[in-house]
Amino acid sequence: MNHSIQMVDLYGQYVRIKSEIDDAIASVITNTTFINGPEVSAFQKDLENYLHVSHAIPCANGTDALTIALWALDLEPGSEVITTDFTFIATAEAIARVGLVPVLVDVHPETFNIDTQAIKQAITPKTRAIMPVHLFGQAADMDEIMHIAQQHNLYVIEDAAQCFGAEYYSKNGTKKLCSIGDIACTSFFPSKNLGCFGDGGALFTNNAELATKIRLIANHGSLKKYYHTTIGVNSRLDSIQAAILRVKLRYIDSYNAARQKAASLYTKFLRDIPWIQTPITNAQSNHVFHQYTITLKNTSNKELQDYLKQHNIPSMIYYPVPMHKQEALQQFAPQSCLVSERLSKSVVSLPMHTELTEEQIIYICNTIRSFK
Repeated sequence: MNHSIQMVDLYGQYVRIKSEIDDAIASVITNTTFINGPEVSAFQKDLENYLHVSHAIPCANGTDALTIALWALDLEPGSEVITTDFTFIATAEAIARVGLVPVLVDVHPETFNIDTQAIKQAITPKTRAIMPVHLFGQAADMDEIMHIAQQHNLYVIEDAAQCFGAEYYSKNGTKKLCSIGDIACTSFFPSKNLGCFGDGGALFTNNAELATKIRLIANHGSLKKYYHTTIGVNSRLDSIQAAILRVKLRYIDSYNAARQKAASLYTKFLRDIPWIQTPITNAQSNHVFHQYTITLKNTSNKELQDYLKQHNIPSMIYYPVPMHKQEALQQFAPQSCLVSERLSKSVVSLPMHTELTEEQIIYICNTIRSFK
């Protein structure tokens, strides 16, 4: 077999829809509406229709989306926002960037998502919001999170950068992630389930007042050109990226189905290995597998990663350093998160993308099996 396995195969995905992508890019180049062109507003409508959300506001990247969301809530400086310890730094970084305090709490050992009991224990008189991350492609426990938020009059901001297209089976019916919290944010970074050919992001809300604030902040504090009602930033999704994303959005369900198929094959071939825990899908979400992440038992993740590399198999450790141990966040006096610490030493993410073949997955799994 061809052992050229990639962690993410963006070119293979592009080749399948090359003519559509090329035509979309050419159209923008021809009409030269590179900023705020018709493709951006059309993509906005496409997002609203797909997610069943009232307002979608595209922006420059996922980190900007998180930052703008917090900014739009007008929270007092020093207010606390509870979030997960086991994720990429952008989440906590956005909180700190707007003068708020990230309160990092532990995660559930099986789903890797924020522990709702830990949220309850972390609430203080200064708490104003909860920012769950739907990690690796499946939902956090949004019913319980929304219940906690309602009890304590807190905002909820969904960090949905890794779960685009996933559904949540709420007590109130099935909903797309990005449509549940007060605001939701996503990233269109190229490797995401819905990824562009550069940077991109978006915010979502069903609250018209928040939507207006978000649009203002993302566009220099302006809704009418040269009239600025507040201080904002320049955070726009450019027209070429919007055109690419409009094409790829039409395929997102099939992309996610391909990831789910690959994940089921991985689990089939790995689940009987005693020193591996395959991913656990909770009953509330249809996991879309942005990552396929195994947990090792009494085995070093770095040693396995090195072994796979020797056999031309890429892998990643998401995340080798928990947020509470990051130097940049020590000023907030974070508490230890034991599950997060343990996961950082025991998780390995295997190649996961829409172009994976069964032959490649079998080779990866047989190689893992030969490690011990």
